Amino acid sequence: MTSHSTPALAAIHAGALSLAIVETVFARPAAAPPHRRRPSAPHPPLDWPAVSDAPPQTDRDRPQSPPEPGQSASQQPAASPSPSLYRRHRPRSFSEVVGQESIVRTLRNAVQRGKVHHAYLFVGSRGTGKTSMAKILAACLNCERGPTTEPCGVCESCTAIANATSLDVIEMDAASNNSVDDIRDLRESVAFAPVSGRHKVYILDEAHMLSPQAWNAFLKTLEEPPPNTLFVLATTEAQKVLPTVVDRCHRFDFQRPTVEQIGAVVHRAAEAESIDIDARSIALIARSATGSFRDALGTLEQLLAYSGPRIALEDVVAVLGVADVELLIEALEAVAGKDARRALLVVARAAEGGRDPAGFMRDLEAHARALLVVQVLERVPPELSLTPEADQRLRSQAAAVPRGDVVRLLDLLAHALEALRAGADGRTQLELALVKAADPQVDAGTGALARRIERLEAAFAGGATPDASGPADPGRARAASAAGPPAGTAPPPQAVAATGAAPALAAAVAAAPPEPAVIPGPVPASQPVAPGPAAAPAPAPAPGPAAAPEPAPEPAAAAGPVPIPPLAELAALWPAVIDAVRQTKPLLAAVIVQGRPIALEGDLLTVAFAPQATFLCRQASDPANRGAVGEALRTVTGAGVRLSFELREEVAAPEAPALSEEEWVRRVLTEFDAEELPADAPTPPRS
Repeated sequence: MTSHSTPALAAIHAGALSLAIVETVFARPAAAPPHRRRPSAPHPPLDWPAVSDAPPQTDRDRPQSPPEPGQSASQQPAASPSPSLYRRHRPRSFSEVVGQESIVRTLRNAVQRGKVHHAYLFVGSRGTGKTSMAKILAACLNCERGPTTEPCGVCESCTAIANATSLDVIEMDAASNNSVDDIRDLRESVAFAPVSGRHKVYILDEAHMLSPQAWNAFLKTLEEPPPNTLFVLATTEAQKVLPTVVDRCHRFDFQRPTVEQIGAVVHRAAEAESIDIDARSIALIARSATGSFRDALGTLEQLLAYSGPRIALEDVVAVLGVADVELLIEALEAVAGKDARRALLVVARAAEGGRDPAGFMRDLEAHARALLVVQVLERVPPELSLTPEADQRLRSQAAAVPRGDVVRLLDLLAHALEALRAGADGRTQLELALVKAADPQVDAGTGALARRIERLEAAFAGGATPDASGPADPGRARAASAAGPPAGTAPPPQAVAATGAAPALAAAVAAAPPEPAVIPGPVPASQPVAPGPAAAPAPAPAPGPAAAPEPAPEPAAAAGPVPIPPLAELAALWPAVIDAVRQTKPLLAAVIVQGRPIALEGDLLTVAFAPQATFLCRQASDPANRGAVGEALRTVTGAGVRLSFELREEVAAPEAPALSEEEWVRRVLTEFDAEELPADAPTPPRS
């Protein structure tokens, strides 16, 4: 090849190469994007279904429709989900509603007469049937055979309402749809006519959760809704609903059902579901529901999953986590029998059974409250009635346990639960409450002191000596050693008992040591032994033989003013006075705890403070505070004593004052809701 042809050949080669590149680019199919590349494994063609080795589905394998209300739970396939019991057994007509007779009558008459209001407010605690009543009202208005007071339950409208699929019954949860935008959407939907029924019913559950702005946006629509539109507002806290909303509604207050009514509903559901359960278990379920049909049926469904169609009382106790009734009865018997050891064994058995101490305390409190109600009413009220056997057992224990022991146990359990909320150990508080209730000797409070006096009076009234097996009470020993009145001048036991436990405190303690001197000598076998109250007038001087039997009823009337105890006894009882004041005025109790009784002149008791405690003495000398301390002193001693608060040198000042004067002023301002005035402020006129 010659040299002059080289450039031409180069150009030809370059053009051919470019043409080949262009042909290659346009002729090659475009590559798929990376995320759409075909997998390496071949797939079957799209127009051919994948072949499976599994056999074809039968009617048994396909998902089943929800069960009917009368179909039992045992007849359902194991894997098919079913509605809960309370949904399957919720009332579908007014005749099935339990416990709301007045509301049923009003709504039934409104439907019959065509006077249905455009807005209703249903108020009641949870599980009382507010939403169910609203759906029954909607079914009455939209039933194909209606309007009627008894919807058929089988037409398309009734079935859709029962299954919550009706387009004309809109149920809205105001707790999650409480904004202005949600109400705006509601207002837009209200403008449309009903789809298939006669009325459009809006059910707003938990209506009190709507914001004030949402209420204001909804107010005009609620006041003047379109024709054939009905609003039902359901709430558990009516006080949170705006008054302007309440004024535009007809309000119905749903009553909490009784234990018998809840038990009847549970029994009816158990029969429909073919569940074998006894009356005691049903009664326990009904009581634990605390006035809620839904909770009771939910518990029954939980028990059905736990133990199957045969439910025993032990299963109910295990699922609910409540204390066994036998343990509660035994705990009360231990308190009544003053057997602290037995009470602690009951707590140990409850702990071994896995019972929570706080729950056991609440159950024991409820049982003690039931005993107190039966003791006061002298019958078992309907809300406490379970079964005839349980009612008879409750009456028997109420007659056997003293009322004072029940009241004291309730008070101790209330304090124990309060300490539990503050972080105290549950079992320790339970054991402490039972030991204090069973053995008042270990409790230094005024209530326990009054209980010991009651036992002392009962022992003396029966002509017996008090039980000395328990530990000696140092406070009672000091009061007895300081007692001055001789045995012959002590009032008879019937007079002491007539004044009550608190007023007889000083008289009964002072009369305790010389009481054996009043007991007469040996009585012949043919003569019956005279009781204690009849023997009391014997040592009293009688002017004549005819005057001896007459003064018998007079000592009770003459024993009204209780003699003032001596100074030593008042000083020994001063801590009890401080405890009594602390129950109502804890700040005042912190003031008088720095004082000490030092002198008694007639009925005037002088309580002295250290010379440095000027502020404390001034606060105690306030007329209102002095009256409160005097009332507490009267409660403890039974005697009317006047008080005087002074500063004395012989009273030593406390080593470290608990609070400064500024802190005392701050607490006084907080306690009495007062304000501090400047020094130059004019003195207000006295009224």
